[in-house]
Amino acid sequence: MIFLNSFLVGGLFCLVGQIILDNTKLTPGHVTSLFTVLGVVLSFFGIYQKLIDFSGAGATMIISNFGHVLYQGAYTGYHEMQLLGFVSGLLTKASSAIVSSIICAFVLALIFKPKD
Repeated sequence: MIFLNSFLVGGLFCLVGQIILDNTKLTPGHVTSLFTVLGVVLSFFGIYQKLIDFSGAGATMIISNFGHVLYQGAYTGYHEMQLLGFVSGLLTKASSAIVSSIICAFVLALIFKPKD
């Protein structure tokens, strides 16, 4: 059942993103930023963790999860070390996602050549 839930939640996020792209003048960069902020807002209200519990990878493999991770890191850091913890918590939790995306981009840039 988790596979179906994962497919439905991930597909719903993709469907909303595609509808936004088709019916507005927003670029993919705008939609990516919008979904990241949406992940923060859903995490603030406690909804995103329930989505993760319900769908597993369906909610953790999309860009809105990055917003959720940023919020959770900032929240945890703030409660541990106040304002300094807010910044360090952001960087600690999100560092694995940022580093892995940089490494993947580097490897793909080595493999593929851009078109002129």
